[in-house]
Amino acid sequence: MKRCPACGAEYPHEQTYCPSDGALLSLAQKTAAGMPGPAAQQGLSPGIPLIRSPRRIPIFVWVLGGLTIVFCSWILLLIAVPTSRGMKNRASETSAIRSIRIIQQAETLYESTYPANGFACSLGALGGDPSAGASSPAAAQLLPGDLASGVRSGYIFTIGNCAKVTANGTDRYTGYTVTAVPRIVGRTGERGFCGDQFGDIKFDPAGGVNCTQPLP
Repeated sequence: MKRCPACGAEYPHEQTYCPSDGALLSLAQKTAAGMPGPAAQQGLSPGIPLIRSPRRIPIFVWVLGGLTIVFCSWILLLIAVPTSRGMKNRASETSAIRSIRIIQQAETLYESTYPANGFACSLGALGGDPSAGASSPAAAQLLPGDLASGVRSGYIFTIGNCAKVTANGTDRYTGYTVTAVPRIVGRTGERGFCGDQFGDIKFDPAGGVNCTQPLP
Protein backbone atom coordinates (compact mmCIF):
# COMPACT_ATOMS: atom_id res chain seq x y z
CA MET A 1 0.00 0.00 0.00
CA LYS A 2 1.12 3.58 -0.73
CA ARG A 3 0.06 6.94 0.63
CA CYS A 4 -1.18 9.79 -1.47
CA PRO A 5 1.27 12.71 -1.17
CA ALA A 6 -1.65 15.14 -1.37
CA CYS A 7 -4.08 13.70 1.20
CA GLY A 8 -2.18 10.94 2.98
CA ALA A 9 -4.73 8.28 2.09
CA GLU A 10 -3.54 4.76 1.41
CA TYR A 11 -4.11 3.19 -2.01
CA PRO A 12 -2.86 0.18 -3.96
CA HIS A 13 0.48 0.48 -5.73
CA GLU A 14 -1.01 0.35 -9.23
CA GLN A 15 -3.59 3.10 -8.57
CA THR A 16 -2.83 6.40 -10.32
CA TYR A 17 -5.65 8.49 -8.83
CA CYS A 18 -5.71 10.01 -5.38
CA PRO A 19 -8.18 8.02 -3.20
CA SER A 20 -9.31 11.25 -1.50
CA ASP A 21 -10.42 13.43 -4.38
CA GLY A 22 -9.89 11.24 -7.45
CA ALA A 23 -7.32 13.65 -8.96
CA LEU A 24 -4.81 12.22 -11.41
CA LEU A 25 -1.39 12.01 -9.77
CA SER A 26 1.40 13.93 -11.50
CA LEU A 27 4.72 12.27 -12.41
CA ALA A 28 6.42 13.91 -9.41
CA GLN A 29 3.63 12.78 -7.08
CA LYS A 30 3.68 9.23 -8.39
CA THR A 31 7.44 9.15 -8.00
CA ALA A 32 7.17 10.51 -4.46
CA ALA A 33 4.53 7.90 -3.73
CA GLY A 34 6.92 5.17 -4.80
CA MET A 35 5.33 4.39 -8.12
CA PRO A 36 7.65 3.43 -10.97
CA GLY A 37 8.68 6.16 -13.45
CA PRO A 38 8.99 5.86 -17.23
CA ALA A 39 12.44 4.33 -16.98
CA ALA A 40 11.26 1.61 -14.62
CA GLN A 41 8.16 0.98 -16.71
CA GLN A 42 10.45 0.29 -19.73
CA GLY A 43 12.57 -2.13 -17.76
CA LEU A 44 15.40 0.34 -17.10
CA SER A 45 16.95 1.15 -13.78
CA PRO A 46 15.90 4.50 -12.29
CA GLY A 47 18.45 7.28 -12.90
CA ILE A 48 19.74 5.83 -16.19
CA PRO A 49 18.94 8.20 -19.11
CA LEU A 50 17.14 6.88 -22.10
CA ILE A 51 19.46 6.25 -25.09
CA ARG A 52 17.91 7.14 -28.37
CA SER A 53 19.16 5.49 -31.55
CA PRO A 54 21.09 7.91 -33.82
CA ARG A 55 19.23 9.43 -36.73
CA ARG A 56 20.15 7.94 -40.09
CA ILE A 57 21.52 10.38 -42.67
CA PRO A 58 19.47 10.25 -45.89
CA ILE A 59 21.27 8.72 -48.86
CA PHE A 60 20.85 11.86 -50.97
CA VAL A 61 22.97 13.76 -48.43
CA TRP A 62 25.87 11.33 -48.98
CA VAL A 63 25.46 11.56 -52.75
CA LEU A 64 25.36 15.36 -52.65
CA GLY A 65 28.48 15.45 -50.46
CA GLY A 66 30.36 13.13 -52.83
CA LEU A 67 29.42 15.20 -55.88
CA THR A 68 30.55 18.36 -54.10
CA ILE A 69 33.96 16.85 -53.34
CA VAL A 70 34.41 15.71 -56.96
CA PHE A 71 33.36 19.12 -58.31
CA CYS A 72 35.75 20.97 -55.99
CA SER A 73 38.59 18.61 -56.96
CA TRP A 74 38.06 19.39 -60.65
CA ILE A 75 38.01 23.12 -59.97
CA LEU A 76 41.29 22.91 -58.02
CA LEU A 77 42.84 20.83 -60.81
CA LEU A 78 41.79 23.36 -63.47
CA ILE A 79 43.39 26.12 -61.43
CA ALA A 80 46.56 24.21 -60.54
CA VAL A 81 47.51 23.02 -64.06
CA PRO A 82 47.77 26.49 -65.69
CA THR A 83 49.51 27.85 -62.61
CA SER A 84 52.08 25.05 -62.65
CA ARG A 85 52.66 25.48 -66.39
CA GLY A 86 53.08 29.24 -65.99
CA MET A 87 55.68 28.75 -63.26
CA LYS A 88 57.57 26.26 -65.43
CA ASN A 89 57.52 28.64 -68.41
CA ARG A 90 58.85 31.50 -66.31
CA ALA A 91 61.66 29.29 -65.01
CA SER A 92 62.57 28.28 -68.59
CA GLU A 93 62.58 31.92 -69.72
CA THR A 94 64.84 32.90 -66.84
CA SER A 95 67.22 30.10 -67.81
CA ALA A 96 67.15 31.22 -71.47
CA ILE A 97 68.07 34.79 -70.55
CA ARG A 98 70.91 33.53 -68.37
CA SER A 99 72.16 31.30 -71.20
CA ILE A 100 72.19 34.20 -73.66
CA ARG A 101 74.34 36.19 -71.25
CA ILE A 102 76.72 33.23 -70.98
CA ILE A 103 76.99 33.11 -74.77
CA GLN A 104 77.64 36.86 -74.95
CA GLN A 105 80.44 36.52 -72.39
CA ALA A 106 81.91 33.60 -74.35
CA GLU A 107 81.80 35.70 -77.55
CA THR A 108 83.68 38.53 -75.85
CA LEU A 109 86.35 36.10 -74.64
CA TYR A 110 86.52 34.48 -78.07
CA GLU A 111 87.15 37.81 -79.80
CA SER A 112 89.96 38.66 -77.40
CA THR A 113 91.49 35.19 -77.78
CA TYR A 114 91.25 35.06 -81.59
CA PRO A 115 91.28 38.71 -82.72
CA ALA A 116 91.89 37.74 -86.35
CA ASN A 117 88.59 35.87 -86.39
CA GLY A 118 86.55 38.38 -84.41
CA PHE A 119 83.39 36.85 -82.98
CA ALA A 120 82.30 33.25 -83.43
CA CYS A 121 79.44 32.79 -85.88
CA SER A 122 78.30 29.44 -84.50
CA LEU A 123 77.75 27.82 -81.12
CA GLY A 124 79.98 24.96 -82.24
CA ALA A 125 82.96 27.31 -82.49
CA LEU A 126 82.36 28.38 -78.90
CA GLY A 127 82.04 24.78 -77.70
CA GLY A 128 84.36 21.83 -77.93
CA ASP A 129 85.48 18.93 -75.77
CA PRO A 130 88.47 19.76 -73.53
CA SER A 131 89.51 16.10 -73.58
CA ALA A 132 89.90 16.26 -77.37
CA GLY A 133 92.95 18.49 -77.17
CA ALA A 134 93.83 22.17 -77.16
CA SER A 135 91.26 24.82 -77.95
CA SER A 136 91.11 26.43 -81.40
CA PRO A 137 89.03 28.96 -83.34
CA ALA A 138 86.82 26.04 -84.48
CA ALA A 139 86.40 24.69 -80.93
CA ALA A 140 87.26 27.32 -78.36
CA GLN A 141 85.89 25.28 -75.41
CA LEU A 142 84.13 28.30 -73.92
CA LEU A 143 80.61 26.82 -73.55
CA PRO A 144 79.28 23.71 -71.81
CA GLY A 145 78.23 20.88 -74.08
CA ASP A 146 74.44 21.26 -73.78
CA LEU A 147 74.50 24.97 -74.58
CA ALA A 148 76.99 24.47 -77.43
CA SER A 149 74.58 21.88 -78.89
CA GLY A 150 71.89 24.57 -79.05
CA VAL A 151 69.28 23.08 -76.70
CA ARG A 152 68.84 23.84 -73.02
CA SER A 153 65.85 24.01 -70.63
CA GLY A 154 63.18 23.90 -73.32
CA TYR A 155 64.82 26.55 -75.54
CA ILE A 156 66.67 26.35 -78.87
CA PHE A 157 69.71 28.61 -79.29
CA THR A 158 71.36 29.76 -82.50
CA ILE A 159 73.93 32.34 -83.64
CA GLY A 160 73.28 34.13 -86.90
CA ASN A 161 73.11 37.46 -88.74
CA CYS A 162 76.87 37.66 -88.50
CA ALA A 163 78.43 40.84 -89.88
CA LYS A 164 81.94 40.44 -91.26
CA VAL A 165 84.75 42.21 -93.02
CA THR A 166 87.27 40.56 -95.30
CA ALA A 167 90.92 41.54 -95.24
CA ASN A 168 93.72 39.73 -97.02
CA GLY A 169 91.35 36.89 -97.85
CA THR A 170 90.36 36.34 -94.20
CA ASP A 171 86.88 36.88 -92.83
CA ARG A 172 86.61 38.65 -89.52
CA TYR A 173 83.18 38.72 -87.82
CA THR A 174 82.34 42.04 -86.27
CA GLY A 175 78.81 41.37 -85.09
CA TYR A 176 76.34 38.58 -84.40
CA THR A 177 72.85 37.86 -83.07
CA VAL A 178 72.14 35.03 -80.65
CA THR A 179 68.53 33.89 -80.45
CA ALA A 180 66.61 31.68 -78.03
CA VAL A 181 63.10 30.45 -78.88
CA PRO A 182 60.87 28.00 -76.98
CA ARG A 183 60.96 24.46 -78.31
CA ILE A 184 57.14 24.47 -77.94
CA VAL A 185 55.67 27.94 -77.56
CA GLY A 186 53.33 28.04 -74.58
CA ARG A 187 54.65 24.82 -73.05
CA THR A 188 58.42 25.30 -72.70
CA GLY A 189 58.32 29.09 -72.68
CA GLU A 190 56.27 32.04 -73.85
CA ARG A 191 58.76 34.59 -75.20
CA GLY A 192 61.61 34.51 -77.67
CA PHE A 193 64.88 36.31 -76.84
CA CYS A 194 67.66 37.93 -78.87
CA GLY A 195 71.09 39.25 -77.89
CA ASP A 196 73.99 40.86 -79.72
CA GLN A 197 77.64 41.88 -79.38
CA PHE A 198 76.67 45.00 -77.45
CA GLY A 199 75.25 42.97 -74.58
CA ASP A 200 71.64 43.98 -75.23
CA ILE A 201 68.80 41.46 -74.84
CA LYS A 202 65.33 42.01 -76.27
CA PHE A 203 62.32 39.73 -76.47
CA ASP A 204 59.48 38.75 -78.79
CA PRO A 205 56.23 38.21 -76.81
CA ALA A 206 54.98 35.83 -79.54
CA GLY A 207 57.86 33.42 -78.93
CA GLY A 208 59.72 34.13 -82.20
CA VAL A 209 62.81 36.13 -83.15
CA ASN A 210 61.09 39.44 -83.89
CA CYS A 211 62.67 40.88 -80.77
CA THR A 212 61.65 44.51 -80.40
CA GLN A 213 60.95 44.90 -76.69
CA PRO A 214 63.86 45.38 -74.28
CA LEU A 215 64.00 43.44 -71.07
CA PRO A 216 62.93 45.51 -68.04
